[in-house]
Amino acid sequence: MRQPRRTPRRVAMVSEHASPLAALGGADAGGQNVYVARLAGELARRGHEVTVYTRRDDESLPPRVAAGGFTVEHVAAGPPGPVPKDELLPFMPAFGERLARDWTARPPDVVHAHFWMSGTAALAGAQGPGVPVVQTFHALGTVKRRHQGPADTSPPGRIATEAELGRLCRTVLATCADEVRELLAMGVPSHRVAVVPCGVDTDHFSPVAGVPAGGPGSPRTLLAVGRLVPRKGFDRAIRALRHLPDTHLLVAGGPHASLLFADPEAERLRKIAAECEVADRVTLLGAVPHAQMPALLSRADLVLSLPQYEPFGIVPIEAMSCGAPVVATAVGGQLDTVVDQVTGAHVPGRPEGSGPDGDRFLVRVVRDLLDDPARLARYGAAGRRRALDHYTWDRVADGVARVYEGAMAAPPLSEAAR
Repeated sequence: MRQPRRTPRRVAMVSEHASPLAALGGADAGGQNVYVARLAGELARRGHEVTVYTRRDDESLPPRVAAGGFTVEHVAAGPPGPVPKDELLPFMPAFGERLARDWTARPPDVVHAHFWMSGTAALAGAQGPGVPVVQTFHALGTVKRRHQGPADTSPPGRIATEAELGRLCRTVLATCADEVRELLAMGVPSHRVAVVPCGVDTDHFSPVAGVPAGGPGSPRTLLAVGRLVPRKGFDRAIRALRHLPDTHLLVAGGPHASLLFADPEAERLRKIAAECEVADRVTLLGAVPHAQMPALLSRADLVLSLPQYEPFGIVPIEAMSCGAPVVATAVGGQLDTVVDQVTGAHVPGRPEGSGPDGDRFLVRVVRDLLDDPARLARYGAAGRRRALDHYTWDRVADGVARVYEGAMAAPPLSEAAR
């Protein structure tokens, strides 16, 4: 029988590999961790009782931690140590059994699963008490396989499992229009897909006053931010630098600067910079403290976000929130967040060709923007307005809460199929 709409008071989130307490910058720590932490905190601030279930990956972690108004439960599933996320699937049955025990004793009003493996555990835990499950994939196996091919380390059954989750969960919460297209192609019914973007802390990420790094008489400064993994496209930015004289590139992300010497991707980027004869104009900053990021973004003449693919992409909206114009590849969520010729510019997801002149379009776009300070300022101001209008966590939490209400009001799938 259809239940009346009501506001949930007990929200369970499942984020098997991405703890809201994790330090950012590692191979498996990034945007999902931020999303879970901020959404849980915003919902808790609204009076909801929020519990986040994540895998115990350190034996020193206590079973339960209170943080930011919500509770984090460390679930014993697999060894109490780091395990790459693509190797966690065998431990999801134990994760699901723990959820089933907790939720049978005290069921939440709604479950929000983050990432596909979390979805398998969440459905297993929710089946007995009949709790509706909302699924956010954060990244889809179809997209990863398309772009990475043989280099994709996902378990073989990932794509089929994601399609099944899309059919079995009450609602799939996508973060951008490009993801919706993928979900529909997977066979997920359109009426069970909702869209709410990710958010940015517009108070923290706000313009910092001061002369830009590329002021009159100074070298222009490009900034790229993200985890040090090949798909982020930092090598593309380095190669473009050959045709951008009097321009420096800063790369923020990865381990602490003192540990960059041992990082394989950092070493690869250093070699590319040397081959391109721009090593003196490329600086790998390593991990930059969260408190320092607004100043770094604000001082850049232009922020480059050049991933081959990006499910959503937090960096562009953090940059826009700081008033920095963005050049972004036209992929995934960046198609939604960066408005071409309004808050920045889009470039193709991959270089046009190979060789020294293979990225002419990117070079031309960056050069034209750097040579037009008035347009940079205009794009930066428009980006700040867009962040405030669309991507505050307050707006995101309101949107997600409405999705929860709809999931609770919808009939169970067994009834809907009749």
